[in-house]
Amino acid sequence: MAKRHDSILSTIGRTPVVRINKLGPSGVHLFAKLESFNPMGSIKDRLALGVIEDAERRGELQPGQTVVEATSGNTGIGLAMVCAQRGYPLVVTMAENFSIERRRLLRFLGARVVLTPAALKGSGMVAKAEELARRHGWWQPRQFENPANAEVHARTTALEILEDFEDVDLDLWVTGFGTGGTLAGVSRVLRERSPRTRIVVCEPDNSGILGSGVVQPRDAEGAPSTSHPAFRPHPMQGWSPDFVPKLAEEVARGGRIDRFMPVSGQDALRCARELATKEGIFVGISAGATMAGALAMARESAPGTHILCMLPDTGERYLSTPLFDDIGVDMDDEELALSRSTPGCRFDVAAAPAPAPAVEAVEAVATAATVVSPSPAAAPVPGGCPPAHADAEAEAEVDALLSDPAQPLVVFGLAWCEFCWSVRKAFAQRRIEHIVVDLDTAAYQRGDRGGRMREVLRRRTGRQTLPQIFVGGEFVGGCTDVFDGLRSGELQPLLERHGVTHDATVHADPYALLPRWLHPR
Repeated sequence: MAKRHDSILSTIGRTPVVRINKLGPSGVHLFAKLESFNPMGSIKDRLALGVIEDAERRGELQPGQTVVEATSGNTGIGLAMVCAQRGYPLVVTMAENFSIERRRLLRFLGARVVLTPAALKGSGMVAKAEELARRHGWWQPRQFENPANAEVHARTTALEILEDFEDVDLDLWVTGFGTGGTLAGVSRVLRERSPRTRIVVCEPDNSGILGSGVVQPRDAEGAPSTSHPAFRPHPMQGWSPDFVPKLAEEVARGGRIDRFMPVSGQDALRCARELATKEGIFVGISAGATMAGALAMARESAPGTHILCMLPDTGERYLSTPLFDDIGVDMDDEELALSRSTPGCRFDVAAAPAPAPAVEAVEAVATAATVVSPSPAAAPVPGGCPPAHADAEAEAEVDALLSDPAQPLVVFGLAWCEFCWSVRKAFAQRRIEHIVVDLDTAAYQRGDRGGRMREVLRRRTGRQTLPQIFVGGEFVGGCTDVFDGLRSGELQPLLERHGVTHDATVHADPYALLPRWLHPR
């Protein structure tokens, strides 16, 4: 890999092949190609770049044109990266039952996500993408049928595999299929240049649509007209949609599949967890399923057999799926016992109160807040000890902030305090205008200005912690005090008396906005 890259896009591909040392039978050489090493964590980064570049070359995609595509997540995340770098707006359609991490990743990358009903399955999200493309004149990659999807794998993935196994015979190549692009592109090259390599395709054991031999119903234009009759819901997100993609169908008709391997959902989950705990390889459910199929083939194989298994993505986008159901947030009994085995730093014994809440980076949120920075003219001389009149200056600044009738709601806080952000989110949720004075920002650090203002607040309120919230100069408390007031309705009349507007139609529980680690199990 080059030392310097012109953009993130040139880091796609050249993913490593890694030996599996503990899961397979003795004597069989089992390897995995780790597509999580792509910049957005999945094999679909290759697809995304391939279809965009192809459309640009053919003049089909115009500068600044919106791209719209149906995806279970990984293709969309790859497209979001490419579109962000190339300057194309992106809209993704996705069935509502796919993991929420994928939605958030897409939106973080600048894409818009349109959800479709889970009952309509993959066909529903494809239909929605087509509908949006027709209505708005957007460009659609059509990943399930676009030849450029297969071609990028023929140019990159397949050639990487041949290079990685140039010194030995690759006996088995094991993969799943989603769009069919990896299967189509790699199988074509292997048939041409490594004809002794057998190609094994894994499918959910309850939803073997490609291996069933049943023809996919299609309309006059060749698009799937209904779900495949063999389709059943399964946990392998990204694998086996409810129809046979054209790219996969062409591989099956061309006789390029030597074996279909059914895999159960439980085996997929188990193998994903074992890859993590025994091999240190962090993958998702579909990768676990492919490894389960590869292990089944390894158990049938003679010593000396070389097997390559495709692991398409990372496990981080499966946190809200059954893959992590048994992974706790709180300490279990064994961990509690370890904690109690030494006397210090324990949760089950009294500790001295911290001077301020824990501060961590948290999710940003659009608020109705005005963030106040101190006036440079009033700033004390940087460095050294504060002058003798420092407390008077700090008192005067606090008084000025609390007596401004134009800004009656004042939040003294810390820029990266989770509790401060929870208050801001609650105010934003109810459209409550307020100002924020973050006492830990660089401007307030000069001459310990923020620290001296904080000492003024401590003397006035008796509170060490932040945030501290004032309405019309009256101290109303900290985070949970304000939440209690919003819950009970006691805070709203006080806001109204001081001319602070709020959205009375919002009845959401503000406690839901607290840091997740504080929520009960």
